Amino acid sequence: MSAPQFWLLKTEPSEYSWSDLWRAPRRTGRWDGVRNYQARMNLRKMKVGDRVFVYHSGEKPLQIVGIAEVVREAYPDPTQFDVASGYYDPKSKRDEPRWSSVDVRAVGPLKFPVTMETMRANVELKNMVLLNNTRLSVQPVTESEWESVCKMGGNPR
Repeated sequence: MSAPQFWLLKTEPSEYSWSDLWRAPRRTGRWDGVRNYQARMNLRKMKVGDRVFVYHSGEKPLQIVGIAEVVREAYPDPTQFDVASGYYDPKSKRDEPRWSSVDVRAVGPLKFPVTMETMRANVELKNMVLLNNTRLSVQPVTESEWESVCKMGGNPR
């Protein structure tokens, strides 16, 4: 079995917040609605047990607020087939789905949310994808970046 990998999932709190995940049954939710090919490929690389930062975007302050883990690997995102969904994709076919989801379980909130401003000030994070490609909604995080953010957030690794 390989060592867990680390990821960052971006969400707009007005659509699906850390609190929504925390209050979900078994603190578990489906991460769906990803409609970017690079982000989709990252979702498909996720494995059960991988650790995830939940990052609030779209509202200030932009910040990492919690830690989750992958509990179900990539499967077809059901919203792509739902005409009532804002994520409906008429080009996606059930026998050839274009988009994927994963299920994540909330592990716990950061004691101190880590803001974008704080991360930008930390030289250890200068190469972090989030600081260089702020639009990508599913991003890899290196182990050293994970440890730095956890330390900044007052959480043990």
